[in-house]
Amino acid sequence: MTNTNAAQAPVTVVGLGLMGQALASAFTKNGHPTTVWNRTAAKAEPVVAQGATLAGSVEDAIAASPLVVVCVSDYTAVRGLLDPLAGALKGKVLVNLTTGTSTQARETAAWAAQHEVVYLDGAIMAIPPDIATDAAVLLYSGPKEAFEAHEATLGSLGAAGTTYLDSDHGLSALYDMSLLGIMWGILNGFLQGAALLGTAKVKATTFAPLANTMINVVTEYVTAYAPQIDEGKYPADDATMTVHQEALEHLAEESETLGINSELPRFFKALTDRAVADGHAGSSYAALIEQFRKPNA
Repeated sequence: MTNTNAAQAPVTVVGLGLMGQALASAFTKNGHPTTVWNRTAAKAEPVVAQGATLAGSVEDAIAASPLVVVCVSDYTAVRGLLDPLAGALKGKVLVNLTTGTSTQARETAAWAAQHEVVYLDGAIMAIPPDIATDAAVLLYSGPKEAFEAHEATLGSLGAAGTTYLDSDHGLSALYDMSLLGIMWGILNGFLQGAALLGTAKVKATTFAPLANTMINVVTEYVTAYAPQIDEGKYPADDATMTVHQEALEHLAEESETLGINSELPRFFKALTDRAVADGHAGSSYAALIEQFRKPNA
């Protein structure tokens, strides 16, 4: 595969929502001739003003560059745009940064292989303003040779966080879903706490510094529990499952007494109840992994 790590390597961006605009802007500002296309052409105006070229059609956009980056609403939209143009993509590297599932990523990879399109699936763990900064984390999976051939160009989006994972096309999406689960878990816990403290007229801005301290403490739990999960052994070096079980009951009761929604702590309590019933009363909280591994009842 031709190495296109030259600073002036051309790139095409299909899809110019807030994230697509940020991607195209980063490529343009980093000196890459950038061709863009969006169904609503007006969305291209900001990046065209920065030096990008607006293509008249998706086909023209694809023809302009050996590297085509697509970032649209979902995988259905990806296929809707690209299915009719599979022939135009033949031999090019297609990088899909659209959010979706690992199954969708692998299905798209199979479609690409049928049409001799080199496919990389990617995930963006950042908000649009963070693109091209050290705060941006971008994950890629698919053929390593294709990633390495365009690594410098893709590094325009956030070199410090540009990470190749594996040849399994679904892995980037799987990481994405796993990391988003952490994000929502933390945010929902913060919102639950802010609602509780709000009953005592404590502002969320007052709570936030201590909430961040607790979030940092949780990172220590993650580090400690990861090897336990891998080994399948859960020594209670900090607290047993029954201790967590009792504390969660207090949190649920506090929420109900104060008139706050208790569904979240009640759900967590139900998980600890199941773990205790399965024989993990004396195990660490990491033993809950066995509950998460089970399909829904």
